[in-house]
Amino acid sequence: MLKMIEVGINGYGTIGKRVADAVAAQEDMKIVGVTKTRPDFASKMAAERYGLYIAIPDYLDKFEKSGIEVSGRIEDLLERVDIIVDSSPAGIGAKNKALYKKYGVKAIFEGGEEHELTKCSFNAQSNYEEALNRDFVRVVSCNTTGLCRTLNAIDELAKIKEVKATIIRRATDPGDSKKGPINAIEPVLKIPSHHGPDLQTVLPHIKISTMAVKVPTTIMHLHCLMVEMRDNIGVDKVIDTLENTRRVILLDGRERIISTAQIMEYARDIGRKRGDLYEIAIWKDGISIKENTLYYYQAIHQESDVVPENIDAIRSMMGEEDAEESMNKTDRNLGIR
Repeated sequence: MLKMIEVGINGYGTIGKRVADAVAAQEDMKIVGVTKTRPDFASKMAAERYGLYIAIPDYLDKFEKSGIEVSGRIEDLLERVDIIVDSSPAGIGAKNKALYKKYGVKAIFEGGEEHELTKCSFNAQSNYEEALNRDFVRVVSCNTTGLCRTLNAIDELAKIKEVKATIIRRATDPGDSKKGPINAIEPVLKIPSHHGPDLQTVLPHIKISTMAVKVPTTIMHLHCLMVEMRDNIGVDKVIDTLENTRRVILLDGRERIISTAQIMEYARDIGRKRGDLYEIAIWKDGISIKENTLYYYQAIHQESDVVPENIDAIRSMMGEEDAEESMNKTDRNLGIR
């Protein structure tokens, strides 16, 4: 691909601003502009960093009164891009699809949308080729991304028979003061939770059952996994496989990384922008095998683990056939080891 891919971001929030920065870090793509619905501090920073377009045209006067310079409406942005990353709130992306079709623009949606919206749910390591040259693709959620990365590697190693997992979800993101719970643990009473069926939109052959709870923390999700394997594999082989799996990192509780708090401190200490951890973190000393069932814990930084997937989805949709080449570029430019 010789031509720079021109990218727009519709929704400059938790995911959108990170994807925008990730696109800007690539040598084969560039940000044309981003959208916001209302003038606020994030809009001001977006206008300073990238071209800012308004997602709701009726709010133009509000931006003008606030003194924030805008480059146009979302329709103007769509006329200037090859592809749009829709990181708007869950459910809004589905409403936006018709607009993208009208302007003949490819679009990536995030995990808050339903699989049926695109008929293609994406994880770079698991099914990169399925997104090749498509017009519409959905990057799966942060939790499903984490499940895909590690379970795909284990399945290739030992042929998974069945997975049972408990998803311990953070209540909300650090920058959100509206949601909760604050002083409660909230179970998802629909069983199985949506995470297992969502994994199967990418890896349909893996049998999986999931339960989920929300807890009063903001920094990460935690997965407790029990994986029944068909092949007889030792712990050392599992560790070796996971240590060599892209976008997975093994950390050690014996080095006093005993909680998600220390994992986030680790991400800050290695110099990651915003303290992001794109990799799925697994406790190396928490991996065990009993009677051919593998047990392990993994932590998911919900604000950032899907970011590299969005970059690879852009390349696949724009015609880059080599998955490894795309992931190599993405990881190098984002500082993923």
